[in-house]
Amino acid sequence: MSKNTRGGQGRNGDNKQNEPTPEARRKQMIVALIIGAVMGIILSVLTQFWLWLPAGLAMGLATGAIMKPPAE
Repeated sequence: MSKNTRGGQGRNGDNKQNEPTPEARRKQMIVALIIGAVMGIILSVLTQFWLWLPAGLAMGLATGAIMKPPAE
């Protein structure tokens, strides 16, 4: 017997999974890019190597794309 006895139904019994809204996804991407930019700037200043900024942006973009936004 499977662990999911509700057949993949959502919290209210509908068939739609609890997916994040597009605006929640967009907000998460923006916040992740800002955090990545701040980390890139801090590492660039500390190491005097400017390529940490694009690396920080890429890390923020990947993190924002992978993580699921919190439920509302």
